[in-house]
Amino acid sequence: MDEREVVVVGYPRAELLDIACVTTTFDYANRGGATPAYRTRVVSRGGRPIASQSGLTLAAQDTLERLRGRYDTLFVVGGDGHTEAAADDVLVAHVRRLAGRCRRVASVCTGATVLAAAGLLDHRRATTHWMFADALAAQYPAVHVDPAPLYVRDGGVTTGGGVSSALDVALAFVEEDHGARMARGVARGLVTYLQRPGNQAQMSMFVAAPAPDDRLLRDLVADIGRRLDADLGVAALAARTGVSERQLTRLFVRHLGQTPARYVRTARLEAAAHLLVTTTLPVARIAARCGFRSAEALRQAFADRYGVSPSRYRATQTTTGQPTAASTSTPPPSSTSRATQNSASDRDTTASRT
Repeated sequence: MDEREVVVVGYPRAELLDIACVTTTFDYANRGGATPAYRTRVVSRGGRPIASQSGLTLAAQDTLERLRGRYDTLFVVGGDGHTEAAADDVLVAHVRRLAGRCRRVASVCTGATVLAAAGLLDHRRATTHWMFADALAAQYPAVHVDPAPLYVRDGGVTTGGGVSSALDVALAFVEEDHGARMARGVARGLVTYLQRPGNQAQMSMFVAAPAPDDRLLRDLVADIGRRLDADLGVAALAARTGVSERQLTRLFVRHLGQTPARYVRTARLEAAAHLLVTTTLPVARIAARCGFRSAEALRQAFADRYGVSPSRYRATQTTTGQPTAASTSTPPPSSTSRATQNSASDRDTTASRT
């Protein structure tokens, strides 16, 4: 094979970053000596310029309808125009046709809607941007929509979650084609994660927050973040806030979309994930700081959540910089990151861990 031909399908109001993440990742692989090299083409219906949702216009390199022959990879990007694109019978028909002539097919973000319209996701597990997952599931009931992962691979079809998942999918393809060493080199060049597992959650506790007008819940979430190794059972949390367990559960479900127990478990897991990458602490020590009964309890919970063991996660997520001692760990500034920051203060209390 002389080149791996990659076709990236755009349309009016496509997300420019979706396109750029894909094309730039393969370009960096070429710079790193990928053999065979990638030849990436951005195409549109009629070969018309792609007016992106950000207001910038991108010139198409080819016409969707004119593509013949066989190709290596087909990407359909997302964007505000995904609904109209999925309703464009001509565009959808050509996506379906090209998919049958490609080794693998992928979508980024809401590009999954176009793949679904083409019938390419029927009876497959797929993901999309978490904000649009319910709409995708409702409109295409034959698709098994999972809004949580960064990306999902089901056979020869890969669907990415949010915008930046384009990097994760493209890096995964580079590793598949040219090996882990090449993928690591591309990631370093892009100054991004070496590779996030596809089943890592799209939505992080670092950015999740209760409704700003609910002071009680906002304060409680901040307190949870500072005391991950404390008793965070529903009864203890309710007693701390002075409301009934039933009322507390209603508040969590209404404002955070999950029960207190699930929120606490996720907060502990994400704090543990952060410490695995940013410190050299042993797994047992991290388990204690984040409120798990034992290292084995953390391993089981981690495998359930991320699909990998803590040690494997640490190995794949640690960047070229070395992890620091726990005392120098500096997580993002939010309620749960404060959790990690405080749990990095070398406390070893073991009360009431999950």
